[in-house]
Amino acid sequence: MATIDDFYSIIPAGGAGSRLWPLSRADAPKFLHDLTGSGKTLLRATFDRLSPLTGAGRTMVVTGRAHRAAVEAQIPELEDANIVLEADPRDSTVAIALAAAVLRRREPDVIVGSFAADHVIHDERAFRRAVTEAVTAARAGYIAAIGITPTEPAIGFGYIRAGEPAGVEGAPNAALVQQFVEKPSAQVARRYVEEGDYLWNAGMFIARADVLLEELAKEEPALSAQIEELAAVWDEPGRRGPAVDRLWPQLKKIAIDYSVAEPAAARGRMVVVPGDFDWDDVGDFSAVAKLHNNGRRGRLAILGSQGTVIADSASGIVVSQSNRIISVVGIHDVVVVDTPDALLVTTTDNAQRVKQVVDAVRRSGNADAL
Repeated sequence: MATIDDFYSIIPAGGAGSRLWPLSRADAPKFLHDLTGSGKTLLRATFDRLSPLTGAGRTMVVTGRAHRAAVEAQIPELEDANIVLEADPRDSTVAIALAAAVLRRREPDVIVGSFAADHVIHDERAFRRAVTEAVTAARAGYIAAIGITPTEPAIGFGYIRAGEPAGVEGAPNAALVQQFVEKPSAQVARRYVEEGDYLWNAGMFIARADVLLEELAKEEPALSAQIEELAAVWDEPGRRGPAVDRLWPQLKKIAIDYSVAEPAAARGRMVVVPGDFDWDDVGDFSAVAKLHNNGRRGRLAILGSQGTVIADSASGIVVSQSNRIISVVGIHDVVVVDTPDALLVTTTDNAQRVKQVVDAVRRSGNADAL
């Protein structure tokens, strides 16, 4: 598949992945871990997945200042100009729109695509086909989302309802977005899968940078003006620092779904391209267990090799980062995460509740464990 000359990928690499604590920490978030056993961190795998589409030097990573060294170690070929460092997290609108605004000043007609650093996709050829079609729709003036064809009635994802075909030449599968839907109940999710016109919202957005920024200006004019002011001096280091110090604390925290995607859909400027490929946002240890067990229950996945794991009639997942011997006997769907300073024991059914434990640890004042 040939590279796309006017395409630039943006990889927002933020968040601590609190549902994967104590493996994922503030100083070593989810995207810096190899959760698949491939030998690559999620960030590196994302970069490699996009490179055949963008070619060399056309990927920008947006991350926190504390993670710069780790990001550079993972992607040594990443140019300094293509690392956007956030003073502190301001949600996905700032991360994506600032990158888009900087790139538009460098290349006015650029098409940008945003792809999270911590997702897992194995069928990379099908992924690139969907992105290529989304880029074609973006050239026609739409903001394109890639929606994943559901394999089950998942309640952990948002959904996109696809409507009539958009009629974009070269993008036959692009459909107008009828509705973005928040995470549904199990009953509603089953109905979505049965109806067949609902797709998982994977948070992948592709658009001409000028179109994306135009839509942001309509919905969030103050935030748009601040981002444009930052972008105007971003490539001038002597002027960037004072602008960041002055403007960054004022930037509104808002997800791009609310600032751009949903309003653009209401104005008929949003399309969705179905992605018929495996996809997982690895949102908790239950998801990690499924990845390693090929979606089957009744097996015990083991991640990490420092300790020795002894298992008998057990299933779920054990993550070992210590030198201790871990024995799991007669327990099914268990989650054991053993690190040098923290131990988590739960079940795959309760994996989403780990975030509550992190909140409790934070309230207890044990910030060093986070």
